[in-house]
Amino acid sequence: MVVEKPGLMENLEPLDEKDKVILRALQRDGRVSLTNLAKKLNVAIDTVKARIERMQEKNVMHVGAFINPKAVGYPLVADVKIKLHNNSQEDTVAFIAHLKSHPRVIDLLSLMGDYDLTCVIIAKNTSELEQISQDIRQKFKTIIADWRGFLVLRMHKFEEYALE
Repeated sequence: MVVEKPGLMENLEPLDEKDKVILRALQRDGRVSLTNLAKKLNVAIDTVKARIERMQEKNVMHVGAFINPKAVGYPLVADVKIKLHNNSQEDTVAFIAHLKSHPRVIDLLSLMGDYDLTCVIIAKNTSELEQISQDIRQKFKTIIADWRGFLVLRMHKFEEYALE
């Protein structure tokens, strides 16, 4: 059982074509100017700014930089599949909160299927990765039924969505 933050997917309105144009442009270049977007859409700069702010408020998009962990001193990237058992909602909330606040956990997703979560952990070396894994597994040993770790060798595609 995985608990989602209340309201995260509520109040999502369908995107219109102008929103999709903005999202496509921001995916290609997160630093594209509001002026260029406004010209492309034939609208005022304030309109583009308001649309971006609305999409951020509705959790359609988040603004930030995608950083290559290897380029900043974390050559090991592990994708860990986690299966939970004997877990109350309180246990699950505590576990997810711990993972979300962990400085080496960079992605955390709920899954449908054989595993409940996938957790991406970055580390400086194998010793650090082993220590992180052991600490998490020991702290939550009563609810972790299975823990399958995979080293990520290369990223081929990341965070680009076709918005047809």
